Amino acid sequence: MQRRAFLAAGASATAALAGCVGPSLSDSEYDIGMQSNAFVPEPAVEGADVPTFEAAVGDTVVWANTGSRNHTVTAYDDGLPEGADYWASGGFESEQAAREAWEQSIDGGGIVRPSETYEHTFEVPGDYYYVCIPHESAGMVGKVVVTE
Repeated sequence: MQRRAFLAAGASATAALAGCVGPSLSDSEYDIGMQSNAFVPEPAVEGADVPTFEAAVGDTVVWANTGSRNHTVTAYDDGLPEGADYWASGGFESEQAAREAWEQSIDGGGIVRPSETYEHTFEVPGDYYYVCIPHESAGMVGKVVVTE
């Protein structure tokens, strides 16, 4: 009898938690997923030094938090091509401002919550390196290669 009560309680807890994760995003709604400690571009550029996505000038790239942890999408100041504007989730104007906002929880710190997206349109060709600030030490970095 105790076993049935235990199994029933487990089933109830599972059903209650099922709605906590939020709606899932289909693969067609984003270009780069964010999982626990990784950016996951689809399709990824083979042989790249970090997870890499290729886009053309004028393309809008969409990142989606497909995991269960909060993330950021933050360009490295020194990882932008010459003439490119700075970009980061949260709309910060520099890497330093994005890092300070994250550390001090200012304006949400640029957080992209589970099932949320962030997008940026690339206007200058070149390599763009970016990071998830809270998971940088775990190696959560990525690159977008923008071609003419």
